[in-house]
Amino acid sequence: MKWSDINVIAETLYDKFPDIDPLTIRFTDLHNWVVDLDGFDDDHSRGGEKVLEAIQAAWIDEAR
Repeated sequence: MKWSDINVIAETLYDKFPDIDPLTIRFTDLHNWVVDLDGFDDDHSRGGEKVLEAIQAAWIDEAR
């Protein structure tokens, strides 16, 4: 899984943290959760604010 796999990451986070409201997450926590996902294999420093915003938005859509 790479940073560009926005929807896969969002689905995985939704499955792993079903009781978390993605609107309440700090980006530092989101970044840490993504890099700790099983199968995540990308440069940790590439997860900037725009990528994290896209992941958060996709997670919000997944949670609806």
